Amino acid sequence: MKISTEIGSISKLVGEKKAVEYVAKAGFDAFDLSMFCMAEIDWGARTAKPSSHPFCGAKYLNEIREIKKIANDNGIFCNQSHAPFPVYIKEIKDMMFRALELSAEAGAKVCVIHPDNFKNAQENAKIFNDLLPFAKSLGVKIATENMWNWHGAYASKAACSHHQDFREHIDVVNDDYFGACLDIGHAEMQGLNTSAVQMIKTLGDKLIALHIHDNNLCYDDHLLPRKGSINFTAILTALKEVNYGGDFTLEADRHLSTFTKENCFEGVKEMAEATRKLAKAFENL
Repeated sequence: MKISTEIGSISKLVGEKKAVEYVAKAGFDAFDLSMFCMAEIDWGARTAKPSSHPFCGAKYLNEIREIKKIANDNGIFCNQSHAPFPVYIKEIKDMMFRALELSAEAGAKVCVIHPDNFKNAQENAKIFNDLLPFAKSLGVKIATENMWNWHGAYASKAACSHHQDFREHIDVVNDDYFGACLDIGHAEMQGLNTSAVQMIKTLGDKLIALHIHDNNLCYDDHLLPRKGSINFTAILTALKEVNYGGDFTLEADRHLSTFTKENCFEGVKEMAEATRKLAKAFENL
């Protein structure tokens, strides 16, 4: 079982290139290319503009090739990526093609692209079908993710937030280059009437990627696995039952919130240790 982690939280402290180096030295096999840095979002106005990040510049391919070289030099690879979000903002939706291109250059086989939280399976299928021909030409699969909205004290319905709706999103598109990325933390939030185990069993072989993190069963805490209240033993058993063949990709991006540029490598090592323990528990079932 290969383990990887998102690099967005690390990159905020030390940049993508050093983040990839840290991920390798900490003991991960791969990295998840985070591309949230591409957009400057005005959440109130629901608009966005390209950021000053090199991924948005004219030499974006040179930048990602340098990152890939650092990964190769350190013995790791890019297993998957995450496009900017939310896609209900037009300017961010327009970034999806570049995100796919960056993914392919990095070597990612899967790019996670959120559905529009407020659209149904048929409406979201239009978004993904517009992207799939380009994704196929690059050899990159698209995986969509279970989302959530918030109402009062609990999470509320959003695209793919329930296991049946998640499966419908996959089936409506019905393409070998389109699958599911299960966000374990999202699935366990109260108010959504589902669970990670239910999602795994419903998705079956359509499950091609994971976002692994823990929470208190209410908020989207993005903690290290087994630092919250989620029953990972049941989740690992369900993954084994459906013969999950993807990687274990960590998305505990809040773990580094108390670390600094000077000591963040220690936090990355903790991330690798927690993910490796989970992978070994899966292998031993």
